Amino acid sequence: MKYVLMISSLLLAIFKLTGFAQPPIPDPETYRQRSLAFSERLELSLSEPFVGITVDGNLREGLFDISSSGINTLPLVEAAENFIETLTASQREQTLYPVEDQEWRKWANQHLYVRQGISFDDMNERQAVAAMMMIRASLSARGLQLTQDIMHLNETLGELNGNNFLEYGEGKYWITLMGTPSLSEPWGWQLDGHHLNLNYFVLGDQIVLSPAFIGSEPTFASLGKYAGTRIMEEEQRLGLAMINQLNMHQKAQAILSHNKAGNDIIAEAFSDNARIPSAGVSAADFSDLQKNMLLDLIEQYIGNIASTHASLKMQDIAEHLDETYFAWIGGTDDDTIFYYRIQNPVVLIEFDHQMPVGLRHIYEPGVPYREHVHAVIRTPNGNDYGKDLLLQHYQEHPH
Repeated sequence: MKYVLMISSLLLAIFKLTGFAQPPIPDPETYRQRSLAFSERLELSLSEPFVGITVDGNLREGLFDISSSGINTLPLVEAAENFIETLTASQREQTLYPVEDQEWRKWANQHLYVRQGISFDDMNERQAVAAMMMIRASLSARGLQLTQDIMHLNETLGELNGNNFLEYGEGKYWITLMGTPSLSEPWGWQLDGHHLNLNYFVLGDQIVLSPAFIGSEPTFASLGKYAGTRIMEEEQRLGLAMINQLNMHQKAQAILSHNKAGNDIIAEAFSDNARIPSAGVSAADFSDLQKNMLLDLIEQYIGNIASTHASLKMQDIAEHLDETYFAWIGGTDDDTIFYYRIQNPVVLIEFDHQMPVGLRHIYEPGVPYREHVHAVIRTPNGNDYGKDLLLQHYQEHPH
């Protein structure tokens, strides 16, 4: 593994210093037209009413209840209010939406996309600080660090493309708020940009952070403004440890294919109603050690939310552990490329090594590699964006 990173770092340094084979930076109007066309094509999927991720198209009901967690969300509400107060009237108009708005579903992990809200590039210093304080109040220290590192690596991607900061950059992340920050009424916020998409729904003292997309290309900055930044090593390490902890029979069930020839992730942007049959090995037959390792792997993702809320989510997941499936595509050696999926009625997690996109001028096109990683966390059976909780709230309190 260390040799792979050394070679990757050397290649990046060579191409950065020489500028060899760097793709041209598109002019702003060309980029705008490409983004518009891309957005129109993808948003066709939004004409389909929201159902949610399911195994077979049928929702399993009774999984999510409105109940008091006893967790104080006042700091989060105040942080959101402080951010809103920094916005001008025109910025509020483009950033604030009703809580049930379709805007929730308009996120995209691709860089080529027309987004709503206000970007960090368009914020003044006071607004940017307030926006980050809202995110800080919502996430764990680990989640905040990951969020900032992904933004920083998007800056690295711009550097590696001949300082192309039209398409890439740490400030190209947009914030929208849905509903009015409240201790009792539903509301939430969305952070939307390349390789980083967080949908954060709040109802009283309950939180739903999904869909959540995390990833990067590259995953390690060997040079540039944020040299030394790296992400998602634990997600890789714990995934490999899990597959290699299985016995031969379990591993044969878990591995759907030893050959990873392309991108395998399913539930990215515009996949809100994806049907994903259970596949792989069932955790019902895991030993106690294997179950604990699986929970540790899941917690690596769930733990990006504030710890008190993460603990509640992990309890819910643990209650459904015997209904959990673990699936794998690819090799199982330390330096291999792979995909894995964890799926049960209340959580779906995917991790995928992807083919080059932003660095096709450096790495072989069409071949998955470790410097491009995608991962997504979903709440199946209709509670992405907290929609099941929102529906129950409206049934109890008609608007």
